[in-house]
Amino acid sequence: MYKQLQETIAEMTAPGQMFSITEVEVGGHTMKAWAMAPNSLRDIWLSTAGHADKDYLVYQDERWTYAQAHEEVARIANWLVGQGIKPGDHVALAMRNYPEWMLSYWAIACVGAVSVGVNAWWVPEELKYGLKDSSTKLLICDAERMARFAEVRSDLPDMKVVAVRVDDVPPWATPWSEVLAAQPSMPEVTVNTDDDACIFYTSGTTGNPKGAQLTHRGCVNNILSVVFGTMSQSTAQARAQGKEPPNLLAGGKNQMATIVATPLFHVTANNCLAQTTTIAGGKLVHMHKWDAGEALRIIEVEKITVFSGVPTMSREIIMHPDFATRDTSTLSALNGGGAAVQPDLIGKIDKGGRGTLPGQGYGMTETCGMISTSAGFFLSDKPNSAGILIPIYDIKCIDKQGNTLPVGETGEICVRGAQVIKGYLNRPDATAETIVDGWLHTGDIGYIDEENFVYLVDRAKDMVIRGGENVYCSEVETALYKHPDVAECTVFSVPDERLGEEVGAAIFPTPGSHPTAAALREFCKTQLAAYKAPRYIWILDEPLPRNASGKFVKRTLQDSLDIAKAG
Repeated sequence: MYKQLQETIAEMTAPGQMFSITEVEVGGHTMKAWAMAPNSLRDIWLSTAGHADKDYLVYQDERWTYAQAHEEVARIANWLVGQGIKPGDHVALAMRNYPEWMLSYWAIACVGAVSVGVNAWWVPEELKYGLKDSSTKLLICDAERMARFAEVRSDLPDMKVVAVRVDDVPPWATPWSEVLAAQPSMPEVTVNTDDDACIFYTSGTTGNPKGAQLTHRGCVNNILSVVFGTMSQSTAQARAQGKEPPNLLAGGKNQMATIVATPLFHVTANNCLAQTTTIAGGKLVHMHKWDAGEALRIIEVEKITVFSGVPTMSREIIMHPDFATRDTSTLSALNGGGAAVQPDLIGKIDKGGRGTLPGQGYGMTETCGMISTSAGFFLSDKPNSAGILIPIYDIKCIDKQGNTLPVGETGEICVRGAQVIKGYLNRPDATAETIVDGWLHTGDIGYIDEENFVYLVDRAKDMVIRGGENVYCSEVETALYKHPDVAECTVFSVPDERLGEEVGAAIFPTPGSHPTAAALREFCKTQLAAYKAPRYIWILDEPLPRNASGKFVKRTLQDSLDIAKAG
C-alpha cells in the first residue's frame, strides 16, 4: 500500500503534471511551491464564476448560487473601494459563520485588502486589542459582536462599522443592505502574491494574541495541498485494492458539499475547508451553532459528501442516536482537524461509517493550513500518525541545540515551504524567534518515519487544545492572578472524552481568604473568552509543588489531582 502511495505521489508531482513542484524565492529564502498555484485568492474566486447555477452557500432556508454569490461579492468589493479601502488596508470580520463572512472575505481579497479574522469568542477588551493591533479601518460584524464593540467604541471613535443581521442598526453603523446596494462591478486591482491576504490571531504563550500574516501565496498553495492530500491517498488506496480511484472532491454523482461547523476565523474552516470546497465548485452549508442531530439532518437533506470538523464533532455524529436512521450514504469522508483524532474514533468511523473514510490533517495558522494529512487505510494503519508530509514542505526535527536529528529521532518539528506565514504583525522579535532562516519552528515535539509520516508526541508550547480551540495556560494564569484571593496558580490540560482536553487549574489561596471555584471561574469569564475559563478548579491547602528551579510541577498535579474533587 505504501509503495502505491509513493508511486502515486511521484506521478502526480512529475514535471508538467497538475501537482508539479517548483522553487520560489520568498523573503530571501528558496522554498518549494506548487508550480500551478494561482497568483492570489482573487484569481481563485474569479475562476469559480463558471459554476454559475450550482448551489454555493446555504444557511437555514437561505441559499446562494455561485452566480448570486459572485454578484454580491462584486457589490461588496465595489462598496469597499467606494469607502476608500485600498490594497493593504485591514478590514475585520467579527461574526458567526454566516454566509456574509465568506462573501465579505472574497470581496476583501478581490480588492487587495486584508481580512482580519476576529475570534468571535473575544470579550470587549480582547476585541479592542485586536482591532487596534491590526490597525483595522473597517469592521463588519453581527449583532453579538456589535454589542461588544459598542462597549469599547469610545476607544475606537474613527472605526467604520457595517452591521450584518442586525435588526436595530445604530446611527454610527452602515446596514448590510446599503452595502449590497452598490453596483455589481468588480474593481480592477492587481494583487501581489506575497501580499498579506488575512490576519488570523493566535494566542501566545505569553502576553496578547499575535496576528499571523497569511499571504496570498501561502493560502493558494494550501488549497492545492489539501486537494493533493485527498487525491493522492484515495488514488493510492484504490489502486492497491484494484479499484477505480474515487473522485472525493467532485463527490461522485453528487456535488461536493460540506458543513461549515468550526469557526471561519481559523485556518481549519476557512483555508482548508471553505476555500478548497469553493475551488471545486462545492456547496458550503453554514450552521448557526453546532448540534450533531442538526448536522445529521443536513447531511441527509443537503447530501453532504465530506465532513470536516474537530474530532469531537465526528465522534458526536457517529454516536448520535439519529445516526442509525439518517441517510448518510453520500458522506465519503469524516475528517478531523485542529486536534488529534483519537485512535478509537478512527476505528468507530471505519466500522460504523457505512463506507465513510476517516481522515485527519496536521497544520497550523503559521502554515496557512495543512502540513501533513492521513486518510482511509493509511490513517487506520498508522492511527498515531499525523499523516504524510505534503511534498512542498521540507521538514526536520531538531534538538535543543538546533542540531538536525536523524529520521525516527524525537525533537522539535520544523518546516519550510511556501505556506509559511510572512510573520507576526507588529512582532519582529516573535517572528525572528519562530521563523529562523526560513524554517518555521512549530513548537511541536515529534518525529518523522522512513515513509515521511509525521508523528506528534508532545507540545513544546504550553497549551490546552479544547475542542480544537487553543487555550494557552499562561493567559489563563494571568487572569487568575488578577483575583485578590489567588496566591499561586497553575493551569494545565485535563483529559475530556467530549472535547479532547479541558482547562484545569490548581489554586493556592492568599492567607485568610476562602475563594470558591465558581467565583474564580466567573471572574475568569470577565477577563477572557468563556471557553478559556477553567472547567476544573482545585483549591489546595498547601503551596503548589515546585521543582529545583522553583517552577511549578504541572505533571505532578495532573497525575495526582482527582477530577471528582474539583470544583
